Amino acid sequence: MDIPLLLSSIVMGVVEGVTEFLPISSTGHLIIAGELLNFLDKEKRDIYEIFIQLGAMLAVVWEYRARIGGTLVGAARGGPQRRLLLGLSAAFVPAAILGLLFGKAIKTYLFAPVPVAIAFIVGGLVILYVERLQHTARVHDVDNMSLRDSVKVGLLQCLALLPGTSRSGATIIGGLFVGLSRKTATEFSFFLGIPTLGAASLYSLYKVRATLSMDDAGIFAVGFIAAFVSAFFAIRALIRFITNHTFAGFAWYRIGFGLFILYYFSGSSHL
Repeated sequence: MDIPLLLSSIVMGVVEGVTEFLPISSTGHLIIAGELLNFLDKEKRDIYEIFIQLGAMLAVVWEYRARIGGTLVGAARGGPQRRLLLGLSAAFVPAAILGLLFGKAIKTYLFAPVPVAIAFIVGGLVILYVERLQHTARVHDVDNMSLRDSVKVGLLQCLALLPGTSRSGATIIGGLFVGLSRKTATEFSFFLGIPTLGAASLYSLYKVRATLSMDDAGIFAVGFIAAFVSAFFAIRALIRFITNHTFAGFAWYRIGFGLFILYYFSGSSHL
């Protein structure tokens, strides 16, 4: 196996795992990392990124396996567990529909450094704005979220179709905006990522199944494992972080990184 290619695959997997559930956009980071590493050709890189996204998603399933199992069992009896599943389903639908309708156009025109940089900066400014608002949490557990709360967060998740926006950022900050506590908004974002990332990845892989090759299995497997492991630790770190911190640090990071992208790629043909 090509060692430099293997190392690049590990780096890409770690980038996906660390950034997928933080409000800083995994897609934006993968676009930039792929360009800097000159990792695979564009068509194959797109497939690779879809595949390793599944690794990050499975890290949530593993971390919350007991909670997920309890929710599935409890939903059969009704009550808050069933309401949570209905809420997740309702929140998933808007982005799924818009993704099917506009995903190809978005990928064609917006998956480039400058649109990503702009989304980074605007997203950072939005986070700073929301953090400056008087935040009074009225919902402190995902089991207590109403269907309306879930739908609102689901609609805000649609913003993440724009690369660089961040699915986690849109849902977590959106959750704060609609009255969820930091922990509740973050956990709901994690749970919503399971159907959203799972369905998007499996559907995309199905569409490109004819181009998949066993020759790429090693590189894809390494990236998948790297994404799973790094996402697992990122999830735990974020839950600890939000108990004593705001999301302002992520906002300043987004703004700084967006400006760096604009500077680095100024004059580049990749713009």
